[in-house]
Amino acid sequence: MKRVALLGVVALLVLIVSGCGPTAHIERAGNINLNNYQTFAWAQKSERSAKNGIAEQRIKDAVSAELSRVQGWKEVKRNPDVILSYDVLVEKGTKVASEPMYTWGGFRTFYNPYARRFYRVYYPQRFVGYDNYNIPTREGTITITMVDARTDRTILQGWATDEISDRKITSREADRIVNAIFKKWGEQKGV
Repeated sequence: MKRVALLGVVALLVLIVSGCGPTAHIERAGNINLNNYQTFAWAQKSERSAKNGIAEQRIKDAVSAELSRVQGWKEVKRNPDVILSYDVLVEKGTKVASEPMYTWGGFRTFYNPYARRFYRVYYPQRFVGYDNYNIPTREGTITITMVDARTDRTILQGWATDEISDRKITSREADRIVNAIFKKWGEQKGV
């Protein structure tokens, strides 16, 4: 019996933790068979890459590792089948939080002039609703775009958004967001 209860608790924790990740979305071009592609290369670096070089390189490394592991693609310098690019967007957002509100509880003292006595009356706390308030947050979105090198047509675009801790996306946050994108891609492929 204890084993069944433990298994139920573990299953509940897995559901809770899996619901806390970034939300990913994938858009595919129609009539595209991704099995026809074998190699990829990254689009040319922009001037903005130098501003946050570590996280930017981490995004490229995470995407390259996932493509090599999941799809079996190879990164090449010349004549790739697919050209990859990415975009990072950090914007301010809000998160709604709420706290339960209760009435004042405790003792009050009353004087009865007829009995010439003081009485203490206990008033319990009562639930009266929730106090909702907004908490400012930062949300980071990474968009990965795959373009067919021969036709210059976008074949796949994936993006995911997650709450981040600073104005720039850290390497750990970039890994988490990229993994969410490829997890969604794997679900759509039926892997």
